Amino acid sequence: MADSMVASFWGPVTSTTELCEENYAHSSYIAEFYNTISNVPCVLLALIGLVNAFRQGFEKRFSVLHISNMILAIGSMIFHATLQHVLQQSDETPMVWEILLYMYVLYSPDWHYRSTMPTFLFLYGAAFAVVHFFARFQVVFKLHYIGLCLLCIPRMYKYYIQTKDVAAKRLAKLWVLTLTLGTLCWLVDRICCKKLSHWYVNPQGHAWWHVLMGLNSYYANTFLMFCRAQQRGWEPRITHLLGFLPYVKVQKPEKRE
Repeated sequence: MADSMVASFWGPVTSTTELCEENYAHSSYIAEFYNTISNVPCVLLALIGLVNAFRQGFEKRFSVLHISNMILAIGSMIFHATLQHVLQQSDETPMVWEILLYMYVLYSPDWHYRSTMPTFLFLYGAAFAVVHFFARFQVVFKLHYIGLCLLCIPRMYKYYIQTKDVAAKRLAKLWVLTLTLGTLCWLVDRICCKKLSHWYVNPQGHAWWHVLMGLNSYYANTFLMFCRAQQRGWEPRITHLLGFLPYVKVQKPEKRE
């Protein structure tokens, strides 16, 4: 939205995307205050997932997945704090990289040619980053991202129907719920911005999108870790941190001498 009376530390807005939040309303250093701080829970959730992946001895792909969630959240914080086009790439490009990584985690267990998939996905992600930087996609970026997300859904559904554990199935349902609610918040913020800007309190739909998508990534990662542990015969079970945050705990079979 249009700048407030507070002076901008970062200079004029150059990004091709602005959300329904008054710029520099709370600080001259943070363009979109709520859209910036709403990424903090995403970083914390990814850090919790990363620690658990290390402690339980999961494959490196899951550690990289949690790290990519953190990178995306930090990149989003930087972009929303500055609204500079060069830093817009630190938000949008990692979104595509993250989805490519999810595709690898989802499809790699049944992929017979181990080197071809990561090589193709790496080259695809690198090519997209270069092209997107110069082309400054807007609508095309959104359609491209949605298309990549849709490619992940059939595999998630396959894991869901193969899993018999009730707690693990609940994680998949929470993944769908947070994705749906987050998308609704994003759409309302984009479509109804003119009306919302006249409300006494702005509901900050895009900030809620960040929080819900942070939860969405955490639930997806935890569910995928559970499914992978089942594939490896690790006897996984879902337990809860502080009584409410689910995570995977495994019991690996003892190695025979």
